Amino acid sequence: MARFARHVDECTGVTGGELFDRIVDKGSFTEKDASDLIHQVLLATEYMHSRGVVHRDLKPENLLYFNPQQNSKIMISDFGLSRIEEDEDSLSTACGTPGYVAPEVLTAQMGKKGYGKEVDCWAIGVITYILLCGYPPFYDENDHELFRQIQRAHYEFDSPYWDDISESAKGFIRSLLQKDPAKRASCTQALAHPWIAQNAASDVDIYPQVSENIRKNFLVRQRWKKIYNATTAMQMFMRLQIKSSPSHTKSETAAAT
Repeated sequence: MARFARHVDECTGVTGGELFDRIVDKGSFTEKDASDLIHQVLLATEYMHSRGVVHRDLKPENLLYFNPQQNSKIMISDFGLSRIEEDEDSLSTACGTPGYVAPEVLTAQMGKKGYGKEVDCWAIGVITYILLCGYPPFYDENDHELFRQIQRAHYEFDSPYWDDISESAKGFIRSLLQKDPAKRASCTQALAHPWIAQNAASDVDIYPQVSENIRKNFLVRQRWKKIYNATTAMQMFMRLQIKSSPSHTKSETAAAT
């Protein structure tokens, strides 16, 4: 892990800015552009996973351009929550940013088994969804409802925002936003998907709606830049679970808080 951390430290001097800022400033953006971006993220994440590293907090804010050049590569940043996966399902701490966490992260400390590198693949699915429409697949002002959506893997391809998006792109997202991590595409499998590997992405310009939605949902509303540490996220989730139980009492609720 130390050797990997030293390699990451070499990437801290990036000057190209955050992903969303770059997209908004670009002036044009196609499904093919999104495919190329996700291709880079998958390659980097596949490398991490091959070294046993699980990032656990992949999100657009942690994707930075190395330099201001138009062909700059994407860098993954902020490894503060990353851990070595010693064996399958070896991780159990609930952490990350709520809109991007996989279902198994939310239930890891509730008597169910832990989780592994598949959580990063789920997050890449969320990021891909956002890149193609400008808003997140899972969202609610009420955190309890947000977690319920994630646990059910309930999301939609809303019209008119998804009308011009290819079926290949939607299929790619479905392969990553699988509730069951055993059925979820790995980075290697995702890299072989036609949307990534076979030039199946559309070249229709989706910039107007994507940039507008990114401004509204991310750059103006800073809610999605809120950082939750592991303890806070788990306490909040457990508290919401207790409150939602039909058998809980006032004293139990007080104890939980």
